[in-house]
This record gives sequence, structure tokens and C-alpha cells, in this order.
Amino acid sequence: MKLNELRDNEGATKKRMRVGRGPGSGKGKMGGRGIKGQNSRSGVAIKSYEGGQMPLYMRLPKRGFNKPNRKAFAVVNLGLIEKFITDGKLDASNTITEDALIASGLVRRKRDGVRVLAKGEISTKINLQVTGVSKSAQEAVEKAGGTVEILAPAPKKEAAEAE
Repeated sequence: MKLNELRDNEGATKKRMRVGRGPGSGKGKMGGRGIKGQNSRSGVAIKSYEGGQMPLYMRLPKRGFNKPNRKAFAVVNLGLIEKFITDGKLDASNTITEDALIASGLVRRKRDGVRVLAKGEISTKINLQVTGVSKSAQEAVEKAGGTVEILAPAPKKEAAEAE
């Protein structure tokens, strides 16, 4: 097989309908928009317009707030850690650090740190070293005979460069 011989299976792709390209196309003349009226014109915003009445999305109160400097943690569940240990991707005899979780492919990137949550079961004795952990996850690890060490959150990039 060569690169120039690759192609989709028969019927896998469908030709795009070209609208307004003459009477022979089946969608010529008005291009499926009907005759006259607002919807036949371009630049229609009919869903949000209520005939001059204040639109619903403007009548409802605004709620919530997104904190601009909030911490974003990479989240890992105990069940996945257990699965990666049984698959041999993580070594339970060594301390499981955030870098080890990234190297195994369980976490894509560290962000502001890794936080462990208690979804799933853990039966292996492990030593965790992460930025955050839920109470129930910590209890589950300690019940299995392991330990959890909580690290200080990673410093901001501006502060690290100033030092």
C-alpha cells in the first residue's frame, strides 16, 4: 500500500450541496430559501428578536462569576491509579509523584498541580505525592496501607522568574 493509493471507503463521504448554482442543480434560483420575507435575506437574526420587545436573554438576571486567577488542577481518580498499577504503567513500590503520573500517561499536564479524587477502589499500598487530595481519597489510600503527602502548590511563573 502506498500513500497515493489511500482513499475513503465507497459511500463514506457525501458531496456537499452547492446552493444557488443554477436550475439544473435542484437548489437553484432561490437556493431553498423560498420567496421574499426576512428568512430569504442575508443577515437574519430572527431567533433572538422579539418584535421590539426586550428579548428573553436580556430580561433574565446575570448570575455567577469566573475568577480570573483561579487554580486549575489536573484531576485523577483512585480507580484509574489502581488500573495503571495493575497494567504495569505505574510502579507502586516507588513514590507516585506528579511527574510519574505524567510519564505514565495518566495525566496530560500538571497545570497548577494534580488533585486526587476518590472515584473507584484502591487496594494497592501506594505512597502518593500530589498537590491536592480529597478527604475520602486520602482515607481510602490510608485504609489500603499507603500514605499521602500533600505538596505546596506550584509557584506562579512570574514569581519563579523574579527569584
